[in-house]
Amino acid sequence: MSGNDRPVGQPTQTPNAPVDSAGDAVLDGAFLRACRREPVPHTPVWFMRQAGRSLPEYRKVREGIRMLDSCMRPDLVAEITLQPVRRHGVDAAIYFSDIVVPLKAIGVDVDIKPGVGPVVEKPVRSRADLERLRTLEPEDVAYVTEAIGILTRELGGTPLIGFAGAPFTLASYLVEGGPSKNHERTKALMYGEPELWADLVDRLADITAGFLKVQIEAGASAVQLFDSWVGALAPEDYRRSVLPASKKVFEAVAPYGVPRIHFGVGTGELLPLMGEAGADVVGADWRVPVDEAARRVGPGKAIQGNLDPAVLFAPRETVEQHAERILRAAHGLEGHIFNLGHGVLPDTDPQALTDLVSYVHEHTS
Repeated sequence: MSGNDRPVGQPTQTPNAPVDSAGDAVLDGAFLRACRREPVPHTPVWFMRQAGRSLPEYRKVREGIRMLDSCMRPDLVAEITLQPVRRHGVDAAIYFSDIVVPLKAIGVDVDIKPGVGPVVEKPVRSRADLERLRTLEPEDVAYVTEAIGILTRELGGTPLIGFAGAPFTLASYLVEGGPSKNHERTKALMYGEPELWADLVDRLADITAGFLKVQIEAGASAVQLFDSWVGALAPEDYRRSVLPASKKVFEAVAPYGVPRIHFGVGTGELLPLMGEAGADVVGADWRVPVDEAARRVGPGKAIQGNLDPAVLFAPRETVEQHAERILRAAHGLEGHIFNLGHGVLPDTDPQALTDLVSYVHEHTS
């Protein structure tokens, strides 16, 4: 569903969205207009992981604070979320959190270990393990509501993107017990116990949808579903074992009327199916040109992407050449949001991001 064909009677903004001039500016800004496939004053830009280790101010405020602890402190979340908006002039902020936050909130023993990533103490590999995953209630993540309240006041006319991890990627962390290169335990469960797998991702769809609803009701203007590991699957496996759960998430938040973005890594062969999942915007990584990504996704969707994050380590002229190539490929698309093909790498020079935002804005205005 695009912003242009929203069903009659469904809200066009969140129940408590601002209706003053700042709220009007959010709704009429370049980012949300591009999501709705409407004409824009310039191509909007934001970056995945724009709030993070590439910024010295981020490292300073996070010093001595564990990752998951930082995600539960509203004042810190708000400050970190605002940092790239102040520095880079991006067209949207993205809520600072981690995809395992809702799992932690419902009692899963998960921690983010430096240099490793999320690690689950007791992996989910049986029916009994599945029963430990309870429903997420708004009070479980009250700090999210508080942080977004701060942000919507501070951001003014800049929209805030909420986000969550997609059911497949969350399931992979739960089943593997941590990051995995080959996802062998995940695939073994998916292939060998399809009923248990279906119940697992269905329950995770409910948890994910609940987490997104909290963010939207608090004031997020759009949401993105990250399926970081789904590129490990063949299209037939995605259609059978992943698509129903992802579609359930998007359908659950559809009545709010906010744009929904879907992104995965290594998903070139999955883009047609990701287009079926229900998002208004589909993100493409750097492996597929944006015009080809749009063709694969199909009509009625905006496209987000897709500069290779490693290009930002090249000289400024080279970065601009690559950006121009993407903008040329995006010319004539129904809607385009400039982003990277994955997250900002930790050692990226922040000035390269600031310069890239300026270049895209000036080149397309």
